[in-house]
Amino acid sequence: MTNWLKSSYSGDGNNCVEVGHGVGIRDSKAPSTHLSVSSDAWAAFLKVVQAQ
Repeated sequence: MTNWLKSSYSGDGNNCVEVGHGVGIRDSKAPSTHLSVSSDAWAAFLKVVQAQ
């Protein structure tokens, strides 16, 4: 079982994106599906976001 995490900025709402370690990302409104993301792709994404 994967522990899915959502941003603390999401508050108590269910309208957010969640991240699962080693699995990928998913929409909290559709938790039964997820998008697989490689660790390299995730690192590149974070680098771009942090540069903003």
